[in-house]
Amino acid sequence: MILSIDVGNSATSYGLFENEKLIFQFRQTTNINSSSDEIGIFLRSVLWENGFDWKQISKIGCCSVVPSINYSLSSACSKYLEKEPLFIQAGIKTGLKLKYSNPREIGADLIAAAMGAVAVKPDTNLIIVDMGTATTIELITKDKEFLSGCILPGLKISVDALSSKTANLTPVEILKPSHICGTSTAEAIQSGIYYGTAGSIKELCYLYKKNIFHNEETFIIGTGGFARIFSDYNIFDEIIPGLVLSGVKCAIDLN
Repeated sequence: MILSIDVGNSATSYGLFENEKLIFQFRQTTNINSSSDEIGIFLRSVLWENGFDWKQISKIGCCSVVPSINYSLSSACSKYLEKEPLFIQAGIKTGLKLKYSNPREIGADLIAAAMGAVAVKPDTNLIIVDMGTATTIELITKDKEFLSGCILPGLKISVDALSSKTANLTPVEILKPSHICGTSTAEAIQSGIYYGTAGSIKELCYLYKKNIFHNEETFIIGTGGFARIFSDYNIFDEIIPGLVLSGVKCAIDLN
């Protein structure tokens, strides 16, 4: 078995692969103060309680956008799972042509998502929208050229900014509102966040299709924690929740 780890700013996702199949997935809150023992005991406990033997894990790969936790995570894998993890970083094999002024600036999550998307839809122009703490949009050509794209505030960041920078607006639950035109302050915030984000993504994807891919066939993939609330809005051609974990698995196979 192979263990893939995706460390995000808010949550860390784990995926257990057997051959090419994702057989088990779990999450925990990302805590930069976690010790290697806390992480290691958590991993062993979750695997054991769900019927998996940690000794059957042959390789571990990690994609992290939180550098401060990497040492504890690496130590936890070495001490409790007896495997040194492969971190996605500059210098590893990706199978992508990184068309970026400074490839070292590219987030590990972007690389992993791109690798996962290319594995799912090879020889295709791709737009990947990852909706996590931040919303990132990246472009991959059918020739596996990584073109980057743009970064927007995530939905929760937008809600938090409104509540923390204004006197009378409070945090709201992030969901698709029942009315486009809110009939209360909470509904008005939800409508603005939801439809404002949807409109931004649709416009950006339209511009990328027109100006970057010159109206060639392009496949749009949604991923990340908030992608599913847009499942019936026809923004994405497909939503793949475990895309980054699959990309980490691809990185292990290549390296």
